[in-house]
Amino acid sequence: MKNDIHPDYFQTTVKCACGNVVEVGSTKKDIRVEICSKCHPFFTGKQKLVDTAGRIERFRRKYAKFQK
Repeated sequence: MKNDIHPDYFQTTVKCACGNVVEVGSTKKDIRVEICSKCHPFFTGKQKLVDTAGRIERFRRKYAKFQK
């Protein structure tokens, strides 16, 4: 294995916009992220179904004849 070709490896902190801080190992010293597992809707279970402009109703009206 060649000497001096690998990047330096640090124990660093990952800081999320929500305030969560996680200790990890990385080649970067300071990491900032916008979303993490503490605030992501998939992990928190607080997902919302957004019905913009009545798309569900339009779909039901369009395919109502196939339901009968």
